[in-house]
Amino acid sequence: MSLWEVGAIALAGFWAGMINTIVGSGTLVTFPTLLFFGHPAVSANISNSLGLVAGGVSGAWGYRHELRGLGSTVAKLVPASLLGSVVGALLLLVLPPAAFEAIVPALILLGVVLVVLGPRINAWARGQDTHLITPGRWLALLLGIFVAGMYGGYFGAAQGVILVGLMSVLLPLNVQSINGIKNVLGLVVNFVAAAVFLVVDPARIDWWVVLIIAVGSLFGGVVGARVGRALAPWLLRTVIVVIGVVAIVYLLVT
Repeated sequence: MSLWEVGAIALAGFWAGMINTIVGSGTLVTFPTLLFFGHPAVSANISNSLGLVAGGVSGAWGYRHELRGLGSTVAKLVPASLLGSVVGALLLLVLPPAAFEAIVPALILLGVVLVVLGPRINAWARGQDTHLITPGRWLALLLGIFVAGMYGGYFGAAQGVILVGLMSVLLPLNVQSINGIKNVLGLVVNFVAAAVFLVVDPARIDWWVVLIIAVGSLFGGVVGARVGRALAPWLLRTVIVVIGVVAIVYLLVT
């Protein structure tokens, strides 16, 4: 790799780590960057998932204060993300690259709509803590988290938009707490998908790409946590919606 390529991929990794922590669509930065430099699509996707684990760690740690008192809620949601990511990672290895092209923009659009309408829907049907959530809402949430995890294990662009949208509707929590949970679930998805790739198809991993993205995303996650936590709730939702719309446009025109 040339110094120009290393620098560009590291910068993309930093930007992706920051965006993933604030919103969750950093793959839209790193994946096209790797394709631009000639990396095969599946190898780029797998190496990218591995590299972004580091940014997930720093981003989740940066939101640790927003997660206080939510350990039981996170513990209930993590298995759904874990199982979904395993399924998604395996699908990536066996399905053609275009398999999910039609559904991905629709999933992100649904996430954007839920981010916008979530507070009003939640206010209409809320209890004031997670213990008052009905079994039906928990089931819907777990199924949604599973599908989001499956999508995240397969590709993952704007997975955070989908997660924040789902939880905005179904969990009576403020958007910063929801974003903290999103970061943990996103970390789980990336980590588990990476583990699946390591076991099933390690030959497709470009370890130099993994290392460069990991270093960039690690620092990006730190910066992203500081920026995201400082945003007012309405501004954070606005940023999520804007990036979600950009992701939809990007996926439709490329």
